[in-house]
Amino acid sequence: MLLSRATMTDLAPPAAPRILHFGLGAFHRAHQAVWTEAVAARTGEPWGIVAVAPRSRDTVAALRAQDHLYSVITKNPDHAAVRVCGALSGALHLADDAAEVARLLTATETTVVTLTITEKGYFRTPDGHLDLQTDHGSTVVGALTRGLRARHAAGGAPLTVISCDNMAANGAALHGVVRDLAIATGAPDDFLTWLGTGVAWPSTVVDRIVPATVAGDRDVAEAALGLRDEMPVAAEPYRMWVIEDTFAADRPRWELDGALIVPDVTPYQLTKLRLLNGAHSALAYLGAAAGLTTIADTMDTEWGPRLVRRLAAEVGPTLPAGGPDPAEYADSLVDRFGNPGIRHSLRQIATDGSRKLPERWFGVLRATGAPILELALAGWVHATRPDAAAPDPLGADLAHSWGIYRDLSDLVAAQLRLAGAPDLADRTELVNSVAARLPALRDGRIEF
Repeated sequence: MLLSRATMTDLAPPAAPRILHFGLGAFHRAHQAVWTEAVAARTGEPWGIVAVAPRSRDTVAALRAQDHLYSVITKNPDHAAVRVCGALSGALHLADDAAEVARLLTATETTVVTLTITEKGYFRTPDGHLDLQTDHGSTVVGALTRGLRARHAAGGAPLTVISCDNMAANGAALHGVVRDLAIATGAPDDFLTWLGTGVAWPSTVVDRIVPATVAGDRDVAEAALGLRDEMPVAAEPYRMWVIEDTFAADRPRWELDGALIVPDVTPYQLTKLRLLNGAHSALAYLGAAAGLTTIADTMDTEWGPRLVRRLAAEVGPTLPAGGPDPAEYADSLVDRFGNPGIRHSLRQIATDGSRKLPERWFGVLRATGAPILELALAGWVHATRPDAAAPDPLGADLAHSWGIYRDLSDLVAAQLRLAGAPDLADRTELVNSVAARLPALRDGRIEF
């Protein structure tokens, strides 16, 4: 039997939708949705989530077939725990259900909008503005901007819009691209003012390792539930959510389930971006060069744990006070990354590198000497070659560069320019150091 409300009769009925979420991927379902369900149960307040898939119709159909239920598999090092999450009260497709998405954005009952659309979903240029060369008729930024204009026209009920994507100052970044599109499409001044007064844009830090679901996860869920779940998500035990204390409307009291509501998320944000995400990317590109396939595999090498700790030593001086201790954080990462139950694919992490690395690596490279990040950068350049490139918005251009530049230093500089870092491309010592590491990586050797 398939997991559904008919076969899970002990679940509470779905709550009325009050949160609209963009990005119906595994991370949201293992992170914000779990948090929201927990605090709703604790407080008795209805906080149903309607989640919108920007692309995948299959995900929407599969969740609807299960009455929007799915299981969350927490993979501890020695066992797995399975629970059913009923936080979702609806699943929509951005294009197919555009009218309902627009209605929910306008509804006064909707007081929170959240997003997990990955860095590339914001269509930001290297200088941080919205790419206006893209047609935003079918993007999340476009739908959100149109919906906010309709909400303002209908009376301007206050709203909190929360980016949960891995970008520094993600709240300001989201506000910025929405404002850019509003201006480009002729929005009136009173709407632009309301965006900064009637809408809150708190920055956040989210942290939980959620690898892509594999076939074996469905078997684990079925063994525990006695029901077939086609949409399980698997995650590590650790989870964190830090939210800037800036809200415009009613919200779930996520702090009751351990979320941190703080005046400034920056220390947490930079630590997570530069250490966890930065180390993830470094391990992904170097592990792939060494012929490995998962993060856990890299932790079984002699160089993997050492790389994480040495990266923390490089990153530490660039972090503001008030966040986690870098050395202690690195030790916790070694334990988390080494969890044998979490088989996080290196290829998945390596996806969209040209959009991720500016946030994760480039700020450190600009601020301090960073030989570990120079090695990691060589790993990324190595991974852009035509026969091995991971999916990337600039993948074709990056791969094409290999046929243009025979000199490795020229190649490295070209890749950095494509990734929006011409200042780093002009640093001869850095470029030559990265280029000098490429022959060893070509032979599968990871040399510090």
